[in-house]
Amino acid sequence: MSERICPQCGAPIDPNASECKFCGEKLVQQLPPNNPQPQTVYVQQPQPTVVIQQQPQTVYVSGIDPSWPIKSKLAAGLLAIFLGGIGVHKFYMGKIGMGILYLCFCWTYIPAIVGFIEGIIYLCSNDENFQLKHHVRLG
Repeated sequence: MSERICPQCGAPIDPNASECKFCGEKLVQQLPPNNPQPQTVYVQQPQPTVVIQQQPQTVYVSGIDPSWPIKSKLAAGLLAIFLGGIGVHKFYMGKIGMGILYLCFCWTYIPAIVGFIEGIIYLCSNDENFQLKHHVRLG
């Protein structure tokens, strides 16, 4: 008895098997040797073609994305110092959730202290660090 080999993966398969037990390739049964037709016929199903298009990855040398909104570091710092107790600087910078949190706790004066400190940090930081940390561009 001769042993057959799977045309897809090359694994030995049972002569009476209808598909390969390793890769699942469908096989056509061997015809008897008396028949003038070919002994083994393999049916290969066409593999679907998958085309994956990747978007070009843009790498910015400075790390600053041109799609970030334009904000002023001076305005953010002054808003934080003078109106930081009610979170105006957070709303200005686009951090709405933090602005609401500052507004909810404004009666404790803790946001005012934190806002004052943040205003000093905004004004003392260099331009590139400010832009990268807050995801804004300076205008």
